[in-house]
Amino acid sequence: MKTYFSACIMILTIGFSIGSYAQNFSGLDKSPCDIAYYRTNRKAPPVAKVIYGRPLKKDRPVFGNLVPYDKVWRTGANEATEITFFKDVTFGGQDVAAGTYTLFSIPGQQEWTIILNSDTNVWGAFDYKQDKDVARVTVPASKDKKSLEAFSITFEPGDDESADMYLGWDTTRVKVPVRAR
Repeated sequence: MKTYFSACIMILTIGFSIGSYAQNFSGLDKSPCDIAYYRTNRKAPPVAKVIYGRPLKKDRPVFGNLVPYDKVWRTGANEATEITFFKDVTFGGQDVAAGTYTLFSIPGQQEWTIILNSDTNVWGAFDYKQDKDVARVTVPASKDKKSLEAFSITFEPGDDESADMYLGWDTTRVKVPVRAR
């Protein structure tokens, strides 16, 4: 009887301990991560890759409210947006070496400052350091009739070696020319 009782206790202990190792996975992120690629053609390796969080508008006024004008923004949600250039490029007219950079921006009503910063793997723009900037370009902001619910980044190819990187959210659009060197 003592052996039977010990065996039952051991089975219950094992059963409960197995349950304690169950994983608790988080739900879907409110601002899911996305990736945008710039390739010169489908068979070529990428020139650039952007990894960013996609916040949603949710009937809120975006620029000038949710995202203040004239303040450094992480250019997305959650972790700061990162862009990797797999080869040297010209970014908004400035030469940039291959590598990974944080993509910050300073939204304005008429124009935006787009910033490439060498301080990577950061959350938000809370610890942004201007002395780590690699490039700063100023580009015009425009309006579109179509409102985008989710913040979006895409590349639109130009000629064989160039593309325009578009940032868009709500009705605001910003274009940065990128050219492989």
